Amino acid sequence: MSDEETATVTEVPEPKAEQAAAPVKTEEITYHAVEKDGVVTAIWEMQGRKHLRTIDPRSRQGQDILRLYTTEHSEHHDAAAAASDAGETTGS
Repeated sequence: MSDEETATVTEVPEPKAEQAAAPVKTEEITYHAVEKDGVVTAIWEMQGRKHLRTIDPRSRQGQDILRLYTTEHSEHHDAAAAASDAGETTGS
């Protein structure tokens, strides 16, 4: 990610009873790491294009999200590296 900064933590108000009764369009919840100088400074929880909340990467939940992402990312990277190594079996 490019260098981005976030200054505040956004609090999301609880939905009112009439809002909760309305049919909710369910979009996938995603997490976006905000980096500055190569360090994750915040994690944004998003539903579609809507920012739901900001999670501190030092919190327990933030650590869990980063750990899950790092595990998935390294598995994907290892599989891609193995595939490219298999294609380079012929020498010069």
